[in-house]
Amino acid sequence: MYTDPIADYLTRIRNAAATGHRVVEIPASKIKKEMTKILFDQGYILSYKFEDTTVQGTIKIALKYSKTTKAPVIKKLQRISTPGLRKYVGADEMPRVLNGLGIAIISTSKGVMTNKQARLEHVGGEVLCYIY
Repeated sequence: MYTDPIADYLTRIRNAAATGHRVVEIPASKIKKEMTKILFDQGYILSYKFEDTTVQGTIKIALKYSKTTKAPVIKKLQRISTPGLRKYVGADEMPRVLNGLGIAIISTSKGVMTNKQARLEHVGGEVLCYIY
């Protein structure tokens, strides 16, 4: 049993990309599904599929690689807020990842969104991870 499911989600994607896998399978939850939709919308993954064959369900993610260099599109996945040390930000001090080239996934009262969306909607929340 793992204590941090979001860290496990990020680690599975990070390990699959490092070893060159095309598809990674992850146990599903609502927050992981929302994070997967954000990764797809921002162009970090090729596609995804939610399967509800088991009680918990699974997420199948097709990873995206560069056509020329065959390097993974996701360079770094970094967990920020952990169960032992939560990291919250207000709407005014929203983080900028890699001078705006990367994204931060924020869990807000209006749902899970990127730092750019949270800044536009003027809401703060818990910083889940940085992706670039």
